[in-house]
Amino acid sequence: MAFIVNDKETMWNFDDSKELKIHRIHAYPAKFPAFITKKAVEVARNSGVNVLTIADVFCGCGTTAFEARKLGLNFWGRDINPVATLIAQVKSSHYDLDHLRCCYENILERYRKNRSRISVRGLPKRLGYWYSPRRKSELKALLSAIREAAKEEHYQKFFLVAFSNILKPVSRWLTKSIKPQVDPNKNPETALVAFKKQVAFMFQAVEESPVQESTTCDIKTENLLSCKVNAPFADVVVTSPPYVTSYEYADLHQLSTLWLNYATDYRELRKGTIGSMYDDPDVDRESAGLNACGLKMLSRLKTVEKRKAAASARYFADMKRTVDKCKEILNPGGMVFFVIGDTEYKGVKIKNSVYLAHCLEDAGFVDVKMDKRQVTGKILTPYRNKEGRFSRSCNSAMKIYAEEYVLMGRKANA
Repeated sequence: MAFIVNDKETMWNFDDSKELKIHRIHAYPAKFPAFITKKAVEVARNSGVNVLTIADVFCGCGTTAFEARKLGLNFWGRDINPVATLIAQVKSSHYDLDHLRCCYENILERYRKNRSRISVRGLPKRLGYWYSPRRKSELKALLSAIREAAKEEHYQKFFLVAFSNILKPVSRWLTKSIKPQVDPNKNPETALVAFKKQVAFMFQAVEESPVQESTTCDIKTENLLSCKVNAPFADVVVTSPPYVTSYEYADLHQLSTLWLNYATDYRELRKGTIGSMYDDPDVDRESAGLNACGLKMLSRLKTVEKRKAAASARYFADMKRTVDKCKEILNPGGMVFFVIGDTEYKGVKIKNSVYLAHCLEDAGFVDVKMDKRQVTGKILTPYRNKEGRFSRSCNSAMKIYAEEYVLMGRKANA
């Protein structure tokens, strides 16, 4: 292979800076460390790139967005998940704390007035699976209060993120599970108590890390692969794509999706998601044009499960298109940084990192490198049990991964 692989200790493993509270205002799976963005900018600048604008093509909950603005850089981000882009917009926005507090007091006052007269009629039936009638009534009253009291969209979104993050604690959802399942022994919090704690934490986060207003920030809910790029505009792309055989984000965010009216059926948001098993792709059609690395892995997956092979074929095809889209976005000489890990399914090792590195080379990127980094939070708990909880036991049903890779490549100058 032509690209350089570094599997020793790297600069991507650790950072001395403390994680800011802003990155913990909402639970979101598979977030990568905030310091990755800062180090990517350092690498790019040391390579001669004049970094003014950062793009994240899977912007998720806005880690890169916030870090870009913190560094005084412009940001452009896209994600297909509306819950993700809501969080990203809030994390990367500037807020006046006094005005936030005023909105908050108004919300509490409206809630007290709404609480006794709100009906739960009209809510999606699916919510009855997760909530008692009393908790549904509390949440509907709170959501109505937010929309009535925080009229400015910019500030309303702040409190909608707070609302979104209390939906699981107030529900029967099994705490810290990556699977949507009921905990029959759980005693859910009351909506108002959970909301007050959440808002207090978010106020601290805003006070700790105000966002610079001098930079631009463009975050939209959109499928990257359908996004029209008229001309290159970014100097660096920093992103972490979903893994094949990984999370179904639409399922994990179904509570927010239903409460915030992003869809009447959360399963609608599975459509177009990279690597989803629910798109029912044709493995032979999706395999056309894949490189030898991708075809080799698909051949092995076909022997263990055809449906998973089909989803993986779609994933590999979409990742190839993603690399091409990154090339469209980047200015000549700009750099791309992908944070991605390898996975395994029924004994078949899926080298996402190697496949993606070959895609970068196939697309004409130069100086392609791959550095290993340790996922420090998972070193002591490399497994999940059948309920989806972290576990140290190798007898657990699902292995998780203590390492991933940072892939780098540079778009050739015109």
